[in-house]
Amino acid sequence: MAQSFYAWYKRTLEHPQYRWVLVVATLVYLLSPIDISPDFIPIIGWIDDAVVASIFVASVSQIMLSGLTKRRTDLRANNTHKTVDINPE
Repeated sequence: MAQSFYAWYKRTLEHPQYRWVLVVATLVYLLSPIDISPDFIPIIGWIDDAVVASIFVASVSQIMLSGLTKRRTDLRANNTHKTVDINPE
């Protein structure tokens, strides 16, 4: 069940239309006192928050890294490296 949730979360986060909705929902879940396991129970209450936070950070960082890699590749493909002669003789 955890793997299917992770796969759904990752697919939804990669979809640009739903990305910000899921980001806001994740932050609301983490900040809200209403959880799957209540936060006032030591250790057990924090486990679900830790799992959701780690999945969120891993997914967002992977999306950011792939975006930066794509951007860098696009810039390298468009750069022609023209030289300019400053001192014409």
